[in-house]
Amino acid sequence: MQDEPTPIELTRAVADFLRNEITPIISGHHAFKLRVAINILDLATRQLMLEKDSDREEVERLTNLLGMKGTVMELNRVLAERIAKGELDLRTSGLAAHLWQTTMEKLAVDQPNYASYKRELARDKGA
Repeated sequence: MQDEPTPIELTRAVADFLRNEITPIISGHHAFKLRVAINILDLATRQLMLEKDSDREEVERLTNLLGMKGTVMELNRVLAERIAKGELDLRTSGLAAHLWQTTMEKLAVDQPNYASYKRELARDKGA
């Protein structure tokens, strides 16, 4: 086990420093590049926070769907191959739910402020 600060704390601290201390003092093209860098750090932080659980849950869904074990990469490769061959389609029990959940998990990392993602989260909580 590593000591603190954790990678999540480190990336968050750098992003906050850049956002709060550096952004106000630069402008123009450098400010744009700084915003891009901050967004990258924010994305990396979200990935560090969410990846372990979402990968574990994705492997569980894929294992049930495909009837085999493997890594998330291996199982996704098999899923894609079976879909391409027509062995699986949206009529396959559990496939649509898996694809939806995987999409929502990816959006939580990549685009958590995306309006449609927020709408679907609210809809799911109300269900």
